[in-house]
Formats: sequence, C-alpha cells, structure tokens
Amino acid sequence: MAVPINKEELQEAIISNYTKLKKELLTIAFEKTSINELEGHSKGTLMSINNLISYLVGWGELVIKWNEKKDNNEAVDFPETGYKWNELGKLAQKFYEDFKNDDFNSLIIKLDKTVETILLLIENKSNKELYDVTWYEKWTLGRMIQFNTSSAYLNGKNRIRKWKKAQNTKS
Repeated sequence: MAVPINKEELQEAIISNYTKLKKELLTIAFEKTSINELEGHSKGTLMSINNLISYLVGWGELVIKWNEKKDNNEAVDFPETGYKWNELGKLAQKFYEDFKNDDFNSLIIKLDKTVETILLLIENKSNKELYDVTWYEKWTLGRMIQFNTSSAYLNGKNRIRKWKKAQNTKS
C-alpha cells in the first residue's frame, strides 16, 4: 500500500495493516508470546511477541499524548520526555518495561483500544489538519500518525512472519 496522502487513506491503511497484524498475532500459541525470539528494535537484540505489542501500544499512546498536548497548546517533548530521536532503542526498552506485567491477552486489548482511540482522533480531524499543515518540523500530523501506526503494524506483521518462518525451519 502506498503512503497515505489523505484522511481516508490513512484510516484505511491503519485498519488494513492492523487487521493483518492481529490475524498473525492471534495464531501464536500463548506460551510462545513471552519468549525472546523475534528480532528486536535495537540492533543485535531479541524481543518477545509481548514486547512487540508493548512497543506498538507505547507508540500509539505517544501519538495520543502528542495530540492531546498540541490540542491544549502545551509543549510536546518529541519523541518522549527524556528521549531523543536517536535513542529509540532505549525508548523501545521503556515500552517493554512499562507493560512487563501484562500478558498477551491484556496487551491485545490495550492495543485494540489504542488503535480505536487513534482512529477516533483521526475521525475528529479534518483532512486539512491531517495533511495540509506542518505539524512537527517538516511532517504533517497524518504522516506522524502513519509512521507510528500503520507503518509500525506492517513492520510488526513482517517481523512475526519472519519469526514464524524461522520457527518452522527449526527441528
């Protein structure tokens, strides 16, 4: 799917990529979800399925937080307070830690709610707000949402498929 250029395409990309990701997630045995076997978000690291979901929830919650702060004319620390853009591996570790006590099923529920909230956020914005004005540095709001939702869901689905393929080749 091409990079969304308007509100409808963004909504469609999120729904489509999340549906594909969730389909992959729901085929994983519960007992495998906490084992660190997936390629991690930092070079040379491994993560679990639960870490992957935590990462997606974490970024989704940041998108929501950024929007709430901007809507209230408050300053936003991008990407997150205490983290710089060149420290995204550390931020991923923070997300893993934030949700370490959640099991697979509760993480799926949190991710569903995060996606639902983001889709509602998009629904309540105009196409102009999403794509016709710069929102952060050179990026529009729609693009910032896309980076951290539909693109991340596609990346997550691909990581899971790669992991599943490796699982099938192990004897």
